[in-house]
Amino acid sequence: MKTFGLIGHPLSHSFSKAYFDNKFKNEDLDCFFVNFDIEKLDSIEDILIQYPNLQGFTITHPYKKSIFEYLDYIDENAKQIGAVNVVKIDSSRKLSGFNTDYIGFQGLLREALDGKNIKNTYVCGTGGASEAVKFVLKQRNISFQILSRKNNSYQELKDKGFHDNELIINATPVGMYPNCDEKLDLPYDTANSTNVFIDLIYNPEETMFMKEAKKHGASVYNGLKMLKLQAEAAWSIWSKE
Repeated sequence: MKTFGLIGHPLSHSFSKAYFDNKFKNEDLDCFFVNFDIEKLDSIEDILIQYPNLQGFTITHPYKKSIFEYLDYIDENAKQIGAVNVVKIDSSRKLSGFNTDYIGFQGLLREALDGKNIKNTYVCGTGGASEAVKFVLKQRNISFQILSRKNNSYQELKDKGFHDNELIINATPVGMYPNCDEKLDLPYDTANSTNVFIDLIYNPEETMFMKEAKKHGASVYNGLKMLKLQAEAAWSIWSKE
């Protein structure tokens, strides 16, 4: 039986296994999906030995950047983004890395910005998911500011507050299950109905980031659409001969 999986830590929040289990069942595919919750990425070498039928896997936090050193080939888009979230394993057990997060985010962003006139954009976070977000924003010629705990940018935003027609994207794991009560320290009370808040998190369905923005009339979107689009793109890579 062909085996596929997800590598990351922790994985208690992830819907990927359920998504692919349903897909394999509904499409009558003789495939199996495994969650590989590993605390160190070098465990990937043991996984490849233990699962000789492993055809590919997706990668989530915190390994989207560190996976590079284990790859034999990296797709050009993944190189430009600087992060990999899909790996295909060929018959000679060579590992090829791709990025489908940007495909998922393209679809999510298209829906979120439909009819909107965005003037300023903030991207929260500097991890692998953030890299895919930045790639898409650059493709669409949308300028943006990165908010990070490493500099004082969160405090600077708190001091000036949100203004009309701004897009705020959470590309961090803050607020993800099981830490559903956590939220980024942002000036939510200055948000308004012209603002768009996108959270790449999909579990919970509505994060505190989204709830706080929604209180003040902002449009809010979670990452479920992105998950589905990137997962289908991953399957296209795995199933291509």
